[in-house]
Amino acid sequence: MKLWDKGTTINQLIETFTIGRDTEMDLFLAKYDVLGSLAHIKMLESIGLLTTSELDSLTSGLQAIYHEITDGNFIIEAGSEDVHSQVELMLTRKLGDAGKKIHSGRSRNDQVLLDLKLYTRSEIKTIVVQTFEFFEILINQSERYQHILMPGYTHLQVAMPSSFGLWFGAYAESLADDLLLLQAAYRITNQNPLGSAAGYGSSFPLNRQMTTDLLGFESMNYNVVYAQMGRGKMEKTVTFALASVAATLSKLAYDVCLFMSQNFSFVSLPDELTTGSSIMPHKKNPDVFELLRSHCNRIQSIPNQILLMTNNLPSGYFRDLQLIKEIFIPTFAELKNCLSIACFAMSNIKINEKIMEDVRYENVYSVEEVNRKVIHGTPFREAYRQVGESINKGNFQPDKIIHHTHEGSIGNLCLTQIQNKMRLVIEGFNFSKSEKAFEQLLSEKTHR
Repeated sequence: MKLWDKGTTINQLIETFTIGRDTEMDLFLAKYDVLGSLAHIKMLESIGLLTTSELDSLTSGLQAIYHEITDGNFIIEAGSEDVHSQVELMLTRKLGDAGKKIHSGRSRNDQVLLDLKLYTRSEIKTIVVQTFEFFEILINQSERYQHILMPGYTHLQVAMPSSFGLWFGAYAESLADDLLLLQAAYRITNQNPLGSAAGYGSSFPLNRQMTTDLLGFESMNYNVVYAQMGRGKMEKTVTFALASVAATLSKLAYDVCLFMSQNFSFVSLPDELTTGSSIMPHKKNPDVFELLRSHCNRIQSIPNQILLMTNNLPSGYFRDLQLIKEIFIPTFAELKNCLSIACFAMSNIKINEKIMEDVRYENVYSVEEVNRKVIHGTPFREAYRQVGESINKGNFQPDKIIHHTHEGSIGNLCLTQIQNKMRLVIEGFNFSKSEKAFEQLLSEKTHR
């Protein structure tokens, strides 16, 4: 069944090419298609396009399909082009002509836009929950190792004293900013496109505010042309934000690979988290972090792929947009997998608590010595010259007692402030609004 079928037969080669992987991708959208239809038919009844009896029958039928989907029993049959066709076919088989009425006032264009937005809202919530779990692991590790020093590097040259607490905490705060960007993407997503139809609205007196409220959207895409222009833009914006999370994970993974090298020996992993060599019996490779880095680098390429698929399209719908689903939808699963493995690995990482005893790091205290001289009255440039001269002559004797007090330094990690920063970001998503809306649609009682 094709919603656009007018009795003509399309060439099988053309049909296979144009459908592509759409049915596979649509399975991810199926339950959201049903939720969108539940809101749509309630609105149709309110404007007189469905009777109360038809609304009751359709509501029960859609709720049954929703549970079939969540139970894993839903399929898109060979004769159905997409999820929209399949849902309408199932309703028509069961309810007759009433099932054919659910498409009034909408197009597959705004239907898939809506499905993608509802799906994306849900997936973003999962990403936020997992990112926060990783954030808490990093905060706990930062607190645990806040007094354990490590050398800081610039240009991969020994620079100044750092600490493992500072290192873990840096990535924790990075995640807070990543989620702030994701919150912006979420708010762009959280606007209702339903009612824009094929991009030019409808002559039916649709109540778009009603479906906006029923689906728990923050707002709507008011201009119907812009609603359609949002296809691709939303996916690009969201993947930019997902790429920001991935970039934080990738940088951390690179640090761990570097720090596990015997030339650094800052950190290590339990044997069960490493792999070996088929020829070198001593090897313990950080493959998990190397693969984590590569997965996250691939995720960072996704926004550019979407950009190249959309940047030369004018306003209006084009079939090019269909292919975006094939790279957009799998991105969530890949990032969730990366977050899951990062949580496990970073919970088990081991720290070398005696790294600063190595004489090669003695010069890391040179700035401390310069500052100490300045405090006792020596002009900064003179203090810098004196310490540099002693290093060049090989007689620099560092005082390894350091005292940092300002916000965000070794001695004042501001972990509470970073936690508060993250808490405010997460509260700003307001996930409960959409969750309550879905619960209401699925628990809606019929009038019988």
